[in-house]
Amino acid sequence: MKRTGSRWCLNGCSPTLERLSHRTRDALEAPVAPLTGHIELNKISKVRAEPRAEAHYVDERSGATYSIDDLRWCGDDGAPLTVSALPGITREQVDTGARSLWRYRAALPVRIDAPVSLGEGCTPLVEKGWGEDRILFKLEWFSPTGSFKDRGTSVMISLLAQRGVGEVIEDSSGNGGASVSAYCAAAGIRARILAPATTSPAKILQSRAYGAEVELVPGDRDATAAEALRQSAHTYYASHNWHPFFLQGTKTLAYELWEDLGFTAPDAVVTVAGAGSTVLGCDLGFSELLAAGQITRRPRLLVAQPAHCAPFHAAFRAGTETPVPSLHAPTIAEGTAIREPVRFPEVLRAIRRSDGDMAAIPEDAIAAAVRRLAAMGLYAEPTSATAAAAIEVFRARGAIRPGETTVVLLTGSGLKAAPTMTEIFAPEGDER
Repeated sequence: MKRTGSRWCLNGCSPTLERLSHRTRDALEAPVAPLTGHIELNKISKVRAEPRAEAHYVDERSGATYSIDDLRWCGDDGAPLTVSALPGITREQVDTGARSLWRYRAALPVRIDAPVSLGEGCTPLVEKGWGEDRILFKLEWFSPTGSFKDRGTSVMISLLAQRGVGEVIEDSSGNGGASVSAYCAAAGIRARILAPATTSPAKILQSRAYGAEVELVPGDRDATAAEALRQSAHTYYASHNWHPFFLQGTKTLAYELWEDLGFTAPDAVVTVAGAGSTVLGCDLGFSELLAAGQITRRPRLLVAQPAHCAPFHAAFRAGTETPVPSLHAPTIAEGTAIREPVRFPEVLRAIRRSDGDMAAIPEDAIAAAVRRLAAMGLYAEPTSATAAAAIEVFRARGAIRPGETTVVLLTGSGLKAAPTMTEIFAPEGDER
């Protein structure tokens, strides 16, 4: 346990108030008490996993580095961490005997001896016509809990299980919490999920079904994050937004698309961003493949957000890496309703590094995309359908080009958003 300023940290990884968003600081009404008697977590920080390529944790904002053996989820000053640049792998290193994302285990920064896997990864890539274009839709809802988050969760929970963590907390608007609950159940780890009180009932039910304790927090997504930070003083914080190994799992999306396409990269990847983990995962994976000489260029990352909550889009258009004033209103794409994402500058850099673009999508266009996908046999939740709704926007700007290979990530199933889907598909004149 380390002390930084006036705040106590578990292995130096509880953010200081100075580095938190102003909304999160306001929500933390009282300082976190010193951690005492938490012997079990102090012990498990000594467990070692075999490192690869001398990997370590990096705070990209300050340049600070930390041992990858540390049981931490952020830097000493509260900044988010990533894993240092890795060399990538070749097609010969793909374990074709594993039908899951663990076929790419050679690309991970540490050796995981007993992966916690439910068969995540190896999701379908389906070609469909969308107006003038032929689009490849990556159906991530075929993941075990119905969303792409299973990629990151499998790797994160595998690491924590290997290091002896017995209990975790996670804050989530739904999909992340359901995913962490499932993988903790598979690993025999106790899980407590904090979620906004307005979260879709189907998503909350799923977490409870896996045996997790669910705590509903009044207020918005930021209030839930603040409560998670408060509770992280005594329970390990397995956050899909903060933990660097979550991104190590998400990067397998890039490796899988590379293999799906005959070991080549697509020209463009269209996705939606709330916290931005698909953006960062694709950036990591394709950057590693570029470093390994397996591809010749990164795909353009074309990123959509709902116009009702588009902080990345506002900053992207303003040409900055810091938040600028923007609209924050309720959206049917509830999974993206994050006003102040943790990895804000990192996501914007990844988009710009790929020569990518962003679009803000109106609510009616998101709903129309949900209906259009369903008419093609693809039942996508509104958050996921936001990416499809952006296709015409990016085509009009020349970011999606004729004759190129474009992949649209459909991150979650419509079954996850039953109340919203009921409203979208209500018969005309039905006022339910």
